[in-house]
Amino acid sequence: MDTFALIVTILVALGFTYTNGFHDSANAIATSVSTRALTPRAALAMAAVMNLAGAFIGNGVAETVSKGLIVTPTGGQGMMILFSGLVGAIVWNMVTWYFGLPSSSSHALFGGLVGAALAGSDTVYWTGVWEKIVLPMFLSPVVGLIVGYFVMVVILWLFKGSNPHKAKRGFRIAQTVSAAGMALGHGLQDAQKTMGVVVMALTIGGVQSSHDPIPVWVKFVCALFLSLGTYAGGWRIMRTLGRKIIELDPPQGFAAEATGASIMFTTAYLFKAPISTTHVITSAIMGVGATKRISAVRWGVAKNIVIGWFITMPAAGLVAALCYWLVNLAFG
Repeated sequence: MDTFALIVTILVALGFTYTNGFHDSANAIATSVSTRALTPRAALAMAAVMNLAGAFIGNGVAETVSKGLIVTPTGGQGMMILFSGLVGAIVWNMVTWYFGLPSSSSHALFGGLVGAALAGSDTVYWTGVWEKIVLPMFLSPVVGLIVGYFVMVVILWLFKGSNPHKAKRGFRIAQTVSAAGMALGHGLQDAQKTMGVVVMALTIGGVQSSHDPIPVWVKFVCALFLSLGTYAGGWRIMRTLGRKIIELDPPQGFAAEATGASIMFTTAYLFKAPISTTHVITSAIMGVGATKRISAVRWGVAKNIVIGWFITMPAAGLVAALCYWLVNLAFG
């Protein structure tokens, strides 16, 4: 039964990674597609490959997820907590995908894990949740907004005397690089989050200790499912990011992607903080758009997105807690 529970939990974790991929594929490529720098299928293929590569270039985020958020007991109860947390995250991902709302898959996962842990009466590292999850949730969009604004201001200043048509053509080419950077950062951040959960499952199941390195097969499988989900595409959310917030041109798209990628790499390597790629790229798009004029950003759409950010963790946590109680009732 323990082996069966471990296998089911890992499969559900990979299912979450897949939904993360198609839910968040828009983060990496929406701006490039909306500015016609890349065709949709070419952008998705590039993002899938870079997601796969990004998963192998760091471990810090996975360590934070596996060791710094919740304490789970070994055996069946611990596995139920992980299973329920993942179900809560998947349900919220599907709800927000259906409505085309670019909420954070990362915070859905964290909310699910915390909600399930609380339902199971186990320990939550509130200091770790506050420092690694809550603070970055508030700070990263602010940083994305401000940095995106100033990056765009610098680009406008540097190219103020350039031929507009030539400049746009050049930035379309540059966007292939910035979009690849976004996709690489997405793999670095989001594939590692699922790796951390799988490592927790293996530890709870007694397959390895918490001090062992992440197995290569875990890295590969998590990265593969994220890439497959990315290639499946998330067209509903892509329309929201690429068109509904502001109509982007190639220089704006490049500025937003360069901002998002730089923030993701900085937080992953310097702080080992699992930030939301959705929060970063959405706020960067807003900041870039505000350089045109404040009214150019459709703040009503932005407000709905921000509301979605705030309710993601508690909503996923409630679903996860309900799932835990049902599973515990059936098998406890």
